[in-house]
Parts: sequence; C-alpha cells; structure tokens
Amino acid sequence: MVSTTESLRLTPADVLGVFPEESDLTETGELTIGGCSVSQLAEEFGTPAYVIDEQGLRRQIRRFVDGLASRWPRSTVLFASKSLPAVAMYAIAESEGLGVDVAGGGELMMALAAGVDPARIYMHGNAKSDAEIDMALQAGIRCIIVDNLDELARLETLTTRPQAVMIRLTPGISPRTHASQLTGGTDSKFGLPREQVELAAKRIAAHPFLSLDGIHVHIGSQVLETEPFADAVKTVADLGPFETYDIGGGLGVQYTEDQPAPSVESYLDAVVDAARAHLPAGARLIIEPGRSLVARAGVSLYRVNAVKHTGKTFVAVDGGMADNLDIALTGQRYHAVVATTMDRVPDTVCDVVGRQCESGDLMVGGAKLVDPKVGDLVVIPVTGAYSYTMANHYNGAPIPPIVFCADGKASLAARRETYEDMLQTHQPAFTRRW
Repeated sequence: MVSTTESLRLTPADVLGVFPEESDLTETGELTIGGCSVSQLAEEFGTPAYVIDEQGLRRQIRRFVDGLASRWPRSTVLFASKSLPAVAMYAIAESEGLGVDVAGGGELMMALAAGVDPARIYMHGNAKSDAEIDMALQAGIRCIIVDNLDELARLETLTTRPQAVMIRLTPGISPRTHASQLTGGTDSKFGLPREQVELAAKRIAAHPFLSLDGIHVHIGSQVLETEPFADAVKTVADLGPFETYDIGGGLGVQYTEDQPAPSVESYLDAVVDAARAHLPAGARLIIEPGRSLVARAGVSLYRVNAVKHTGKTFVAVDGGMADNLDIALTGQRYHAVVATTMDRVPDTVCDVVGRQCESGDLMVGGAKLVDPKVGDLVVIPVTGAYSYTMANHYNGAPIPPIVFCADGKASLAARRETYEDMLQTHQPAFTRRW
C-alpha cells in the first residue's frame, strides 16, 4: 500500500485499480463510495449490502453508448440485464439511452415496471415458456431472439400481430474463459447451427406476422481478449446480408490488480473495425454489455463476525456464497480490504470466508488485511455484476439490499429481505399436517 500522507492524495481506484470510480478516502483512511462513508452506510442499511456508485455507473454507460455511436452511427447498446436485474437499474438504463435485453418473465416485468419503452426491449432465453413468450407479445417488445426450432413453433402459434425476431446462431467460437461462461462453442446449449438458422429463416419468412430482423450471436462471458469479438462479427457476416447484426456481450472486467482487461475503447474498436470490413454499411449493429457496465460500480459491504487462528488465519464475515455465488461457481478471484483503515499497510495474511456451511465458501484466499478484528467493515470490490442476480437463501440467508450512492447521498434501491418475507411463500396449513 502507501503511506498515510500519500494515500490521502490517491483514491482507492488509483491504489487498487478495481474500486468504483467515485471512491475516495477520508482523512482517517475510511473508504467512501459516491461520497458516502462505509461506516455510515453500514449503520443505516446494515450488512451485508450491495453498494453501487451511481455516477461511475452512468459514466461507464456513456462510454459504451457514445463510443459505439461515434464509430457506427446506426447502432444500439442493450443492457444485458441479467447482470443486475433491479428496477432501479432498469430505470437508469432507460434514462441513459440504453435498450434492454431480458432473459425471462421476471426481468421483463421489472423492466416494464421501471418505465423502459417496450420498443427498446429484446428477449433472450434458450427455453422460453409459452407464458413468457405471451408476456413479450402482449407487451409489444421490440424483438424476440429465437434460440431453437421448438421455440419458433411456439411463436408461430402464439403470434397474432406483427413481431420482429432475430435468430441466435451458434458461432463455433470458444474464447478463453471459465467453462461455465462459454456460450458460443459448437457444444453450447445456446443457439442454432448454420443449417438450422437457414431453416428457421424460411419459416419466419412464411409466417404472416413474424419478420426476421437479423442475426444474433454471443460467444461467452468475462472474455479478456478482443479478437474473439471480431471473429464473431465475421461469423455472422458469412450468413448473408441482414438488417441487424447483434454481436452480443461478454467483455470481461478487471477483478484484481493482476488481471488486466480490455478497455471499452479497444473493445469497440475491434468490433467496429470488423464490422466495417465484413458487414453491410447500412446495417444496424447491436452490442449487449452487462458485466462490463455494472461490475466495477458495485462493492459488497460486510462486517467481521469472527477471527480465528488455527493452521491459518480465518476472517469470517456476515455474508458469503449466499450473496456472491460467482466465487464458488466460476472460481473468480477478488480483493478485500478493511474499509476503515485503507491508509495503513496490510499486516495480516488471511482467508476471508463466508458464513455459509460449505468449505467452498472462500471469498478471498490469501487476502492481505490490516489487523482484522471482530466488528471491522470489509469491502470486496467489483461485485456489481451477478452478485445480486444469483443471491440465494443458503442457510436461510435473506437477500441483501442494494444501495445507490451519488453526491454524498445514499438511496435504497432494493430493501433487505426479511425472515418474514421468506416465510410468505410457505404454507402454514401444510405444517399442521405434521
């Protein structure tokens, strides 16, 4: 780390490179997010909590929206909302000019509740139900992405008024990422091979209400190279001229200091250079960032419940794999800090572990903390994507709140789930049988 005097001239983003853009340190070395100190946030909203830097988030959205428009004017940026499906996030996406892609009825419901224009909503999913397809049709969303021929048969039956669709192609591209985050290989559960895309296109053309808007492709998530995205453009171009080419999302982000990620600018350059080389000049180009929009803007705030010295030092916090499943699912590595002493040199190597009853509930192995003690506030950065999405009730854990911070003001975007909330779905009458 750095000396006290120097640290007061640097933000955590300068020191670590992974904290939200609107992060800073107080004179006592305490982390602030969007002008809000972590101790004040913990006092008002409790822990665990998801804290989002709203200004940094909006700035990142503009990098994508303005950056793509300046390179390819006939373009659309969709927020891949599975990365942070919260009504407040949908409202921010709408206000910043993003379209929205949803992958289920619940996401569609939240987007509509946030006021997102249905004409800017696209629906994904490899196993859409009749009910979800009907929701999309009734809402009048812009486009439904057809994943398979069985889904197309449902659309052919259910669609009774004009509806644009795209076909998802399996591109046969497998970038370097975790196996669970690959979506474009030939053995992926997503999309159709080339010959079935051609068959689907003929069926769509023959339907009185369906119209083919274009081709969609998605190669994976947390991709840390730009070349595979350029390859994806070439793959969709080989199918022939279309009105729209949706290249999907998947741009990776930097989680730790030793894991660099491409910049938004280098990603857009790679995609648009390939589009200029291979796509019709008048075509519409769509990209779908999710993780790369929201990950860095978010941190997870915890309180230390126990410090144990056995064969190693364990620092156990009041959250875990119930509020960040990505660690156990993909092995993603994170950084951790004691958030009230960030001006001090770390002196303790430890494992930051969660409270769920699994040995795999290891949040940060070999973390370097400043003299961790019970009651300390620990922050793990770069958790804005997929943490809330995959939050679960392991060991009866309630879902943490989402708090947006900007200009020194904290706003509750999603309240903390209570134990009473959890009981609402259970039937008291059933327990009386026993």
